[in-house]
Amino acid sequence: MNTPPNVFTPAQLGPVTLRNRIIKSATFEASSPNSLVTDDLIEFHRLPAAGGVGMTTVAYLAVTPGGRTQGPVIWWRPEAIPGLRTLTDAIHAEGAAVSAQIAHAGPVADAQSNKTEALAPMTSKRARGATRDDIDDIVAAHASAARFAIDAGFDAVEIHLGHGYFVSSFLSPLINKRDDEFGGSLQNRAKVARSVVEAVRRAVDDAGAGKIAVTAKLNMADGVDGGITVEESLQTAKWLQDDGCLDAIELTAGSSLVNPMYTFRGGAPGKDVPALAKVVREYPYYDAYLLDDARLFRAELTMPLILLGGITNRETMDLAMAEGFEFIAMGRALLAEPDLLNRIKADGDAHTVRSVCTHTNDCVVTIYSHTHCVLTGSPG
Repeated sequence: MNTPPNVFTPAQLGPVTLRNRIIKSATFEASSPNSLVTDDLIEFHRLPAAGGVGMTTVAYLAVTPGGRTQGPVIWWRPEAIPGLRTLTDAIHAEGAAVSAQIAHAGPVADAQSNKTEALAPMTSKRARGATRDDIDDIVAAHASAARFAIDAGFDAVEIHLGHGYFVSSFLSPLINKRDDEFGGSLQNRAKVARSVVEAVRRAVDDAGAGKIAVTAKLNMADGVDGGITVEESLQTAKWLQDDGCLDAIELTAGSSLVNPMYTFRGGAPGKDVPALAKVVREYPYYDAYLLDDARLFRAELTMPLILLGGITNRETMDLAMAEGFEFIAMGRALLAEPDLLNRIKADGDAHTVRSVCTHTNDCVVTIYSHTHCVLTGSPG
């Protein structure tokens, strides 16, 4: 039996060598009030880079103005590139790589805040049903975003295929009731996801071999009756693997529109926040809480996988490596303590360093102002 790799050793992600196997996952920063990069946003990512991550992920860079979750979100356009280049330069100066999460919010978009209509598989009070031309435009916009990411100095793009956003909503049998080529069978519902990933890969390859890595964030399950199941998601992942367009898949869960707490686990905050009150549920937190489902993907897939969810200490990192995952992704623990990894690494085999994160999820409510840990104030 092969010895699992040390999580702090270098690893290859497509054409990019990361200094270790730890990725700061995309967590919405609420640091772009004018839809442009700010010093706060740069510091948000510089801190975990200085703190030892192999790569940090800039959350939710929308592929179109209508693809924003809300108005202040950055979307890809020439005016945004200089600020994003300043950000990537700052991360590289700390020795880390940096990924851009590219996405279209679909039915999760706040049409009023964005001052443009939201799009979804079906027409509803929140969104208009996307036409074939709309789908083609969004696919092309993802490819354009990848080209912008290269210009801005990113090392990778993460295509958002989860959490009920545009692509994920097409995968969902609960949301997608279309009777055309994009609805009905899973093969039809997966066409948008596969087309987006293929378009991004083509754009990256056309820009020149070895430019950036291409990853995707995929829901294993929505945590909603009638939504995406593990079985269907695993089949989608197999198709994505066979298409050969991705360097890795980050495995996630939950729906931003219907059940976001299925993603986080732990306390259920924000019951007095109207945007959260209708979707707040509570699920118990435990270390590596997505591992059981992720094992099914690891058993069936040969491509690199990124384990997310409840990884806050060296024990769970080592467990992920032993289970055969090539990378791990961390969110809340690094929000609380951007230097946590440096301290864990210095601790060696002692395993005495523990995260201060209590998993109350009070940080989730701060995305409506400026995302931070309520215990430590980081990255205040």
